[in-house]
Amino acid sequence: MQIDADASADVARSRSPVTTRWLNSLAGGAECEGKGADHAPAHDSMRSISDEDVLGNIAQFDRAFFDPRQRFKHVGAGKLGGKALGLAFADTLLAESFPHERFPDVEVSIPSLTVLCTDLFDAFVRRNKLDGLALDTLSDEAIAVAFQKGDMPAEILGDLRALVEQVKVPLAVRSSSLLEDALEAPLAGIYETKMIPNNQPSADERFRRLVEAIKFVWASTWFRAARDYLRATNQSHDDERMAVIVQEVVGRRFQDRWYPHLSGVARSYNYYALGRVRPDDGVCNLALGLGKTIVDGGISWSYSPAYPANPPPFNSPADLLKQTQTTFWAVNMGKPPAWDPIRETEYLVECGLGDAEDDGALRLVASTFDASRGRISPGIGAMGPRVLDFAMLLVLRELPINDIIRALLATCSEALDSPVEIELAMSFDPARFGLLQVRPMAVSRDRISIEESELDAPGAIVASDRALGNGKKSGIRHIVYVRPETFEARHTARIATEIEAINLRMAGAKEPYILIGPGRWGSADPWLGIPVAWGQISSARVIVEAMLPSMNVELSQGSHFFHNLTGFEVLYFSVPSENARPIAWQWLERQQAIEETALVRHVVTQAPLDVRVDGRTGRGIVRADASGVRVTDAGS
Repeated sequence: MQIDADASADVARSRSPVTTRWLNSLAGGAECEGKGADHAPAHDSMRSISDEDVLGNIAQFDRAFFDPRQRFKHVGAGKLGGKALGLAFADTLLAESFPHERFPDVEVSIPSLTVLCTDLFDAFVRRNKLDGLALDTLSDEAIAVAFQKGDMPAEILGDLRALVEQVKVPLAVRSSSLLEDALEAPLAGIYETKMIPNNQPSADERFRRLVEAIKFVWASTWFRAARDYLRATNQSHDDERMAVIVQEVVGRRFQDRWYPHLSGVARSYNYYALGRVRPDDGVCNLALGLGKTIVDGGISWSYSPAYPANPPPFNSPADLLKQTQTTFWAVNMGKPPAWDPIRETEYLVECGLGDAEDDGALRLVASTFDASRGRISPGIGAMGPRVLDFAMLLVLRELPINDIIRALLATCSEALDSPVEIELAMSFDPARFGLLQVRPMAVSRDRISIEESELDAPGAIVASDRALGNGKKSGIRHIVYVRPETFEARHTARIATEIEAINLRMAGAKEPYILIGPGRWGSADPWLGIPVAWGQISSARVIVEAMLPSMNVELSQGSHFFHNLTGFEVLYFSVPSENARPIAWQWLERQQAIEETALVRHVVTQAPLDVRVDGRTGRGIVRADASGVRVTDAGS
């Protein structure tokens, strides 16, 4: 990212000796053991942090002397896990290096949290003999039920009871596994998070709901998605351990709902830079309500922090209206739902923009579409359809949210000596900006050059000037694609299941493949794309979203799915339906089929394919020999 000069200077300020040593360790500086004077890569520096050093700077939870001013506490003596380590790092950065004086009217902080260390997970598993479960024969639901039946370690019951007696706001119970957010094999979004309202009149009831949520997150350590993911990265789930973060949910209560005015995911490096935007200008996705919308790959507002007033490319204001957020997630603070402790969304509710307008939550996040003039005006002073474009904040700068995001990205990138991704949430009145996560990003620096003319040359199977990533893939002969002639959005769940079966066989054979299909891969909404989890396509090393007229949506970089793509250096192509360089569908149909159904086809080519992406220009190409593809194949 282009580092903000003021933020860069603030990072260089003097720090306490403990913080200096910690940040040197994180940033891979000269003090890293065995690294000499050169900077270590971010994944080495993150591993070099000592849990013991970190725990020494975090308060032990004390049920007898609960101090709400202590934002970061821990229970147990094991490890914090990757996510909690990142938050501990961020907490120190905010205290020592972030320029708070530039934002006097906004509180920028880590929402208060308590970490249950990994030794408590181990004790729970041993006490209930859960390590004897035959995981490969059990569904996720059966595993979750087994964990719910288990007894909690007696030594933490008093601490959990004290926590719910003192904290009266909704809580997010989040995973923090040993392998989570590791740069070389990130497990972002693989494990579960559960939010609870924590508003029941009875402390006993609040305590039971908290315990159920903790057990659910612990159980997700062994869910199928996690096991598939670890298998794909040649790691054993036996080596994985889970810490749990119990954290206050940023937001406020609106009638029977609790949610932030906005949530977001920001990256200091943009794999999908368009126009004058450069990759190191970064990218940010914002949404109304809880961050579930973004991390699940739903519709959100995407922009470059370097150019906050520039909207994403749309054909017209009417088109923009169709491609912006229309629903949001909130914590249900009203009538308790049917008891279902093994469902992630048990206490969540999906609402419409009308609900948010009734709550008075749209003033700074929405604009209004004037159909008579065909234009969109910032704010909600006029009548008309609402558009979540955050113009009051990004264009009119009613609050300095974009400046805060840029300062945070600059501060964290400087300290880690690496591009970073952050998750955030913000509520207004009073203005409170919560930093929810910091993780390093893997960015390939290979020098790949693709000229514009090469995209139009014979031999191209896929050619796009909207490609993500950087680098080349050699030796790939297998292609799995969704058949465009039979595709319908109502079949996306079935397509995901068929692709999962192919991926399982490819993983067993250790064969990489190219995956081609319509819409957003990894979206939780089956009407926006193929709703696959990462473990279902873990052997794909190149992914192509081939937009069709029936499914033509903007790509989102806000999801955990995309963090995993970049972490594994998967190359990602976007081919719009109106693209002048369509996919060579006829050529694909002529290739030898290994297996096929009415919806999905798996083919193998005679020779390995040439796959390259130039991260500087966003150009990407998948090609065979020039003799292997005729220009007349394109789009047919």
